[in-house]
Amino acid sequence: MSEQLTADVTIDSRGAGCPGPLMDLIGKVKTADSGTVFELQTSDRGSVTDVPEWVEKAGHELVETVEHDDYWSIYVQKS
Repeated sequence: MSEQLTADVTIDSRGAGCPGPLMDLIGKVKTADSGTVFELQTSDRGSVTDVPEWVEKAGHELVETVEHDDYWSIYVQKS
């Protein structure tokens, strides 16, 4: 990653199991304006595949997935 992404909304779902992180993201996306960038912080490995699948079906944009030592940051922009 060449530059640090800045999210409008950060959702800390670390420690939550599937489908918790995805449901947390969906709940926040529903009430946000188009163009809002979300950072979903998750320690659940399943989120790395579940979130991109949902993003594609819902018509939003997966901006980037960043792996940290013990969690992932998944950046999503609402369409």
